[in-house]
Amino acid sequence: MAEFIVAIELGSTKISGIAGKKNLDGSITVLAVVEEDSTSCIRKGVVYNVDKTVQCLSNIIQKLKTVLKSNITHVYVGVGGQSILSVKNVITKDLPAETLVSQDMINELMDSNRSMPYPDQEILDSATQEYKVDAHYQLDPVGIQCSHLEGNFLNILWAKTFYRNLNKCFDQAGIAIAEMYLAPLALADSVLTEAEKRSGCVLVDLGSGTTTVSVYYKNILRHLAVIPLGGDNITKDIASLQMEEATAEQMKLKYANAYTPSNDIDATLMLPIDQDRKVESRKFIDIVEGRVEEIIKNVRFQIPNEYADKLLGGIILTGGGSNLKNIETAFHNHALIEKIRVAKFVTQTINSTHEEINRHDGEMNTLLGLLAKGDMNCAGAEIKNDLFGSEEANKGMLNTADVHTQARQINEVAGSGVVRTEAEKLKAEEELRKRKEAEEEAARLEQERKDAEEAARRKENSFWHKFMKKAKNFGEQMIKEEE
Repeated sequence: MAEFIVAIELGSTKISGIAGKKNLDGSITVLAVVEEDSTSCIRKGVVYNVDKTVQCLSNIIQKLKTVLKSNITHVYVGVGGQSILSVKNVITKDLPAETLVSQDMINELMDSNRSMPYPDQEILDSATQEYKVDAHYQLDPVGIQCSHLEGNFLNILWAKTFYRNLNKCFDQAGIAIAEMYLAPLALADSVLTEAEKRSGCVLVDLGSGTTTVSVYYKNILRHLAVIPLGGDNITKDIASLQMEEATAEQMKLKYANAYTPSNDIDATLMLPIDQDRKVESRKFIDIVEGRVEEIIKNVRFQIPNEYADKLLGGIILTGGGSNLKNIETAFHNHALIEKIRVAKFVTQTINSTHEEINRHDGEMNTLLGLLAKGDMNCAGAEIKNDLFGSEEANKGMLNTADVHTQARQINEVAGSGVVRTEAEKLKAEEELRKRKEAEEEAARLEQERKDAEEAARRKENSFWHKFMKKAKNFGEQMIKEEE
């Protein structure tokens, strides 16, 4: 039986699917890469047309099956796009003096945090920042004595409609989800070094529809935001010079610079739009640089003030937009951070014969990051060429609900970038409901036992009971004396 991992990324311009095999030496061999145009169903990284997205996903799976000559049982999926944001939250717990902090107390704080109501928002993941034990901050407070425990969390939210639509698309396409990951976190794990995460850095993924900003400090995610601006906005701005967007995209790829030194600007130069029309080079430069400056200033605005002067790892740029000429200089000028690095490829060793992968242009980094996260074999039965293929070979995928037969607890996946599927979430909620009902029933029975004991005690100590007991004893004594 074949062994491979399958990952799918839903982007604003294309849905990409990849299959790869992990080797014993830690490297990954890419077996297949396929794409489907998503401009008619995905906007700013989120599904807005369910039916067309279902069709695209079905096409992706069919293309992969054709190349791999094998069925696919489940896939890994990246979650990203517009409206993803991080929100800080603090949960406190007062304890009796000199109480030892237990893991159950930590789990209780995490449960309370994940139960926070956010109208119209779904908590995708929660990254623990630190715990405050009395007046001191600790990453692991278990076993420490205190009277006040405080958990500081970073909750990553997404619009509930986007979350449900994404799950609905895979359900309707009959594609089982092995795991959903926050795409920015999977990307960070594949392009950032441990030193950059530890010393503090800003990862900027310059996509076509969005720009994603992830801030790390001391190996912990401190902030995450998705800016609804990307390379497509530059293209549309160029198209405002009265041309088709396809032509504008070509001109962007050919002539655009994120920064052009004043000495290099020729006021008389004209750039050809087509055979009959030209545009002033100066006007073209102003349009491109204006939008790039806006994107960079929005990125800088997303860096929390408390970390602004601590990010020794600097800014790491990736994604398709990082290929824009002089993008590093533009970030130097507008982000006011000296250290800039462009991550053209992932840190893992990748073996591939596919041009899309070997271009090392940053566009496949998220997809490769998702592939690297996979640890479950996604291969099904081999697809036979004969007319009477076996029943096993023609079996469909698993159900998403059946991939994780037992829903994982919050503390098992917190801060890892794992997003529970709706099926797993509902299963976990049902298990929690049953557990609470069992606890409530046990508490009720215990209370009834205590009430019965208290009633018996009160009866024992009541005046009438004591009087009757004495009367009984007196009567028994009188009978004995007469005898």
